[in-house]
Amino acid sequence: MAQIFSPTADTWLRAILIALVLGTVGSLLLGGTVARSQYMTEVARTPMQPVPFSHKHHAGELGIDCRYCHTSVETSADAGFPATHVCMTCHSQLWTNAAMLAPVRQSLAENRSLNWKRVARVPDFVYFRHDIHVAKGVSCFECHGRVDRMPLMFRAKAFEMRWCLDCHRDPAPHLRPQAAVLEADWTPPADRRALGERLMRLYRIKGPDELTHCAVCHR
Repeated sequence: MAQIFSPTADTWLRAILIALVLGTVGSLLLGGTVARSQYMTEVARTPMQPVPFSHKHHAGELGIDCRYCHTSVETSADAGFPATHVCMTCHSQLWTNAAMLAPVRQSLAENRSLNWKRVARVPDFVYFRHDIHVAKGVSCFECHGRVDRMPLMFRAKAFEMRWCLDCHRDPAPHLRPQAAVLEADWTPPADRRALGERLMRLYRIKGPDELTHCAVCHR
């Protein structure tokens, strides 16, 4: 009876199995690498805005308080984009004919909002509130980076689930006194953890078991 398989069939079968295993592992590694790459997380992404607004100039050099433009950061889930009349509070007097501010003047004249592009965003299935984080001592700079040094705003952190969980599992090293939440140049004490643990008690921040419950962020 003729042989069904050739003498090299076993070698070919082993080679195919090894290739399948290596291909599967390689695909998983490649997928994980791509998922965590800047292309996917959009870290350092600088979207085109209707006006090249500089946080470095306004917040860093001029010292304008974050809340002057982001008026609802302490009172609602959304920090809020500045309305055109907020920009024109200053620019009706300063740089009134600057070409780069033409879209702002046009927006005011037409009573039409500027189409600002959101830099830091979370998926629709994530429930996030700015006000509770600010109230519990989480600084703007903790999530958004040193915006006072950014000529153009870019995403400083990945805003991934694991990044949020790192903080929710251990909030203490990320907390500040209320007076320092909006302070860009705040210098933490040598033992920041001890400070954070005191602030957790002061602000009545819950423990990691409760902070990492699914319903905290997904409702």
